[in-house]
Amino acid sequence: MRTKARGGFERLVRWPTSEMRTRGLLLFLFILALSAASVEPAVAGPPFRTDDPQPVDFRHWEAYFFSTLDRTTDGRAIQFPALEFNWGVVPNVQLHWIVPLASSRPPGGPTWFGAGDMELGVKYRFIQEAGKRPQIGIFPQLELPTGNVNRGLGNGQVYARLPLWVQKSWGPWTSYGGGGGVVNRAPGMRSHALAGWLLQRDLGKRVTLGGEIYSEGSTSLTTHSSTVVDLGGYYNFSSHFSLLFSAGRDISGGPHTLAYLGLYWTWGGGADKGPKRFPPSPLRIGS
Repeated sequence: MRTKARGGFERLVRWPTSEMRTRGLLLFLFILALSAASVEPAVAGPPFRTDDPQPVDFRHWEAYFFSTLDRTTDGRAIQFPALEFNWGVVPNVQLHWIVPLASSRPPGGPTWFGAGDMELGVKYRFIQEAGKRPQIGIFPQLELPTGNVNRGLGNGQVYARLPLWVQKSWGPWTSYGGGGGVVNRAPGMRSHALAGWLLQRDLGKRVTLGGEIYSEGSTSLTTHSSTVVDLGGYYNFSSHFSLLFSAGRDISGGPHTLAYLGLYWTWGGGADKGPKRFPPSPLRIGS
């Protein structure tokens, strides 16, 4: 988990009017109406915190339009709207880019809103799944300090996430997980370890449900390590368009609620089979 910061046009949040909310709902319903009728089952990835080693297919694209929530007794942090793009640049290699807007509200303080820290990454699968052998890959990521750390929206310095992930599927079941480390030398922050594992099942062609346990060490000098239990899944409107959702709590400490909601599209040299990527970790206030 990490706190996001963005520079640029930060301002106090002005909540949308009823007219704006109505227009947003109509736009969402219009998007749903455009989805095709043919459906394939979803595979692995968002909306969970644990990632997988499976890259986007060669010459394919993925896009996510999503929001994350991280609420603790220290405040609330939200990413919305956030955009993620993944591109299968060569076989077994995926380029990754996230551009979020974010807001943060410390206890008793103002709500700040602005651009979030940008994320760049490369996923490389170096062992293919075959028989009893799982697929294995790495997914190094850099978090760029494009946000305003003084307003609680970002980290303030570049830092890296260096995980390794393993995945195995059998019938309608898929399980994946792994771990690694975060190297973060920004003032007040800590380098730490992370690990997670997930089990999910396809319930027909449209619905996939799963659960995970995800642990991360102390991210800053003022926070504790966390162990989150998440439940969630996807609803596939078509082989190219899905709704993703999850919610969970930290079972290792005080009140800490996490949630994810997003829309997913894929296009390119043929139809993928639903979401595969993992969205950014939800924000943590005070980390």
